[in-house]
Amino acid sequence: MCPPTTTTEQAKDSSKANASNLKAAVGFLGLTTVGLLASTIVLATQKNDNTTSDANALATVAASGVNFMESKDMSNFFANEDANVCAGAKLAFDNKLCADLEVPVPQAGGNVTKGYVGGLDMGDITPNTKPYFQSSMCPVNVHWHLGSEHYSYGEFDENGNGPHGNVARPSWANRDLATDGAAVADGFRCHHYDENDPKFTTKYDWKHCHGMEVGETYEVHWPHSAAGACGTVNQYQTPFYDGVFCNLPMESFTTLGGQDIANAVGVHGQVFTIVNDESYFYPDMIRGMIVEPEMNMGQDIAMYTGSTTGDSRSNEMCSQYAPITWQVDRKCHMISASSFDKLCYDMKMQRDDMSDDLHAHGSRELVKDEYVANNQANRNLRA
Repeated sequence: MCPPTTTTEQAKDSSKANASNLKAAVGFLGLTTVGLLASTIVLATQKNDNTTSDANALATVAASGVNFMESKDMSNFFANEDANVCAGAKLAFDNKLCADLEVPVPQAGGNVTKGYVGGLDMGDITPNTKPYFQSSMCPVNVHWHLGSEHYSYGEFDENGNGPHGNVARPSWANRDLATDGAAVADGFRCHHYDENDPKFTTKYDWKHCHGMEVGETYEVHWPHSAAGACGTVNQYQTPFYDGVFCNLPMESFTTLGGQDIANAVGVHGQVFTIVNDESYFYPDMIRGMIVEPEMNMGQDIAMYTGSTTGDSRSNEMCSQYAPITWQVDRKCHMISASSFDKLCYDMKMQRDDMSDDLHAHGSRELVKDEYVANNQANRNLRA
């Protein structure tokens, strides 16, 4: 993902012009749709009776009784597919054998345990340690992986558990992937699961998400970009690359250096165990990482530069979409199944078709130390 070499003066002039164009093109995070706001108001007025049926109903029907899925089918906002200005904006950089990369690029997901330092020297390139909105970035997608791709000792690691067990910690580290017939490669599990507690075993009637399971661990990713269609109806995109590159054509991208990319493109990562318990309901997961000091969510954050992830990459096949900033919550949290179903419903409400992200994606194997950046930074918002 690093652009071709240019002369120093050309790079400086082009980078300044590009930065100016990006700042002019990008606004702060936009408000969600009126329908989402109405749903949230209704949710706040309802009594929490720890049932899943009420949460499902509230996720799909406002107080007026309008079926928003039917309304979307009739809406002029969705009638013209060409109105999605981000469609097809992805810049294509194929995976490449790690050993064949002339200049090694940092990979994700790695070990985010506090104190860990990767083995790949990044020189002067550092992760963006600001809250992303302060760098004019907005979330352009949300998707999740089965198990955790990152590793946080004591939170999501080889000692966790779930309905189908866990994966072993790599011996160096070529960890085994799913062996239990799972459709996608899985990652590590959290420590919350208890087979004797009904909130981890009671099935949930999923209305909008596909292939999800109560008791399982999922790592949620929110890609952010300063070149996204921030604050517009085209903000959220599938694939997420369309959202990341929406306002960044190749001729502008090639003027950027590694630090420019790390400053303008980032991912939030947060790991959850799904429970069938409405006391863990959160209605707005589409916006980004959940930050709630009273519940210790989004407080202990690991930051480093890495790459895109997914099970098409490994310790042999590397992603060239790098260096991008990762900000990963080191803690695992419980979240209700209805929270995920509400998220999937909100994804269905976007202008772009996000149906390819309504299920868990496969997890990349834990990245070897030699491919993990050595520029780890930490932020504890309570400190």
